[in-house]
Amino acid sequence: MKAFLMHKTRDLDLEEQVPANEPELTQDLELNTLYEAMALGDKVVFEVAKHTLLTGLTDRAEILYRQTVLRDCLNNSAAVRELYDIAAQAIEDEKKHYWGFGSKYPSSILRRAVDLLEMFMASLKRLRNVAEQHTGAFASDGFATLFTMLRRELSDEYFAIVQSHLNRLAFRDGVLASATLGTGNKGTGYVLRKPLERKQSWAERMFAGKPPAFTLYIHPRDEGGARALSEMRDRGINLVADALAQSTDHILNFFSMLRTELAFYIGCVNLHERLAKKGEPICFPVPLEHIDRRHSFRALYDICLSLSMEQRVVGNDLTADNKDFVMITGANRGGKSTFLRSIGLSQLMMQSGMFVPAESFCANICDGVFTHYKREEDAAMESGKLDEELGRMSGIIDNMTANPMLLFNESFAATNEREGSEIARQIVCALLERRVKIFFVTHLYELAHGFFDRNLENAIFLRAERQADRKRTFKLIEGEPLQTSYGEDLYARIFGADASGAPCSPPA
Repeated sequence: MKAFLMHKTRDLDLEEQVPANEPELTQDLELNTLYEAMALGDKVVFEVAKHTLLTGLTDRAEILYRQTVLRDCLNNSAAVRELYDIAAQAIEDEKKHYWGFGSKYPSSILRRAVDLLEMFMASLKRLRNVAEQHTGAFASDGFATLFTMLRRELSDEYFAIVQSHLNRLAFRDGVLASATLGTGNKGTGYVLRKPLERKQSWAERMFAGKPPAFTLYIHPRDEGGARALSEMRDRGINLVADALAQSTDHILNFFSMLRTELAFYIGCVNLHERLAKKGEPICFPVPLEHIDRRHSFRALYDICLSLSMEQRVVGNDLTADNKDFVMITGANRGGKSTFLRSIGLSQLMMQSGMFVPAESFCANICDGVFTHYKREEDAAMESGKLDEELGRMSGIIDNMTANPMLLFNESFAATNEREGSEIARQIVCALLERRVKIFFVTHLYELAHGFFDRNLENAIFLRAERQADRKRTFKLIEGEPLQTSYGEDLYARIFGADASGAPCSPPA
């Protein structure tokens, strides 16, 4: 049995390799905030959400397939949570049946397998009931496949057959087995036999002749005889014990896979409910092939910032279709880094099949997201900041994929402006030749204006908006890079004086 909720033709593979830059992505995009909001303390949901976001899809059809399953989950959250709870409870109940686990004796293996199978049958019946009750409410191919499988495979006839076998394996009338004599008169070829089930009346059972049989009684104190008889019994049931144990493992694997694949959607439901409570907008993005250079959205916001604040977060609009390069400059504390983080998060969310934090969103698929953010000074003083930045940049290039997105945040500002601008310029030009999609936040005026003066058709320039009264709107607008980042505004806010030292009132 398969779930096929995450992929149309295969199971979710949690052993799939995550990107080499996972630590950088987690730090720079604050991904743990997102994972924790999705998990709500559930370790399985946390790990599945983490793996799914880091190993995003690059096939448009697969993204759309997962989106339709997620829509069903959002529209039928109670039923999806019930399915998840059934699978999770079955797995937890299996862990409680620890006795006999690992035993080499077939009788212990069989006893444990019978108990587990009886318990699993109850859970499978609950799954089928959910499928029968809610089939009409689900529209996705993923849930249609799952529910059809549950109704087909878990029929009343199936449960009756399983129960019949379990009743027989209780061996209330003893074990019937056959064997032949081998070398040294040792038993060999043990086979468990099914007792004859002839329907007889009361009178027939009383007066019918009995087939000839020989009975051997073991003295209560004959430990050797009892041990030999037990060994004969175990040999007789050995094959059945192994087969039944394999059956329980198969069903347990199904519950484990079902819980794993539902865990991602449970995380999405948890996240959706939290955002809806705040009134934050979400939408299902429109993914396009990587050759269609597109990036446009309305009211896109940093979801991790929203999750860490009580109030709603300012969103941004952008139309950057047919653009490979987005340069972002402007006032300090104006929302540039927040905007950059929203770009990376929305890309990862889209390619995992999730909704994104925006009113509308459309972008081409990338086969890798990379970040190059400024870092604090190396406490061990093993290298200078510029050396460290160049080393990380080299690592990114070594691991870069064919159609990546690269996010720069205040990169190469550890040296003087002329040197930093020239280093950044050469790197960006080389990346643009490879059609790498770049978002670059910088205070290096020489770098930003140098690109602006070139009138590149594939570039767009954004600037953090600052009003005349020094207020930041946290909106980014299209505009020419300015030579100032308005650092005096921060000075005035902190020290209550303008840059010249004259007292002033901080903006309201």
